Amino acid sequence: QVQLVESGGGLVQAGGSLRLSCAASGSIFSINTMGWYRQAPGKQRELVATLTSGDNTNYADSVKGRFTISRDNAKNTVYLQMNSLKPEDTAVYYCRYSGRYSGSLRQYLYWGQGTQVTVSS
Repeated sequence: QVQLVESGGGLVQAGGSLRLSCAASGSIFSINTMGWYRQAPGKQRELVATLTSGDNTNYADSVKGRFTISRDNAKNTVYLQMNSLKPEDTAVYYCRYSGRYSGSLRQYLYWGQGTQVTVSS
């Protein structure tokens, strides 16, 4: 079992910055991907950024150049630094943790509870 604890959301003016954190505890997979997704009211949940245990990153086009994903493996924590925020970035941001144990094909997937990010114009 994995527990994900998110923090760092809040209210910020357009052009401002926020940093989200997501700490994983419990079962830690040797091969994993940690990332952030978001869901705005009336919209589907969408990928924001992901980072694999092999340090491969993937960003949504809408956040490239503004958001940076990083991780502290010693703390099993992933961060999302969000700069130059826009009102359209307003959403609930969810941490996602997926992975498997070395030598196993079984995939596991966990979601955080979500943290609200509101960007005012």
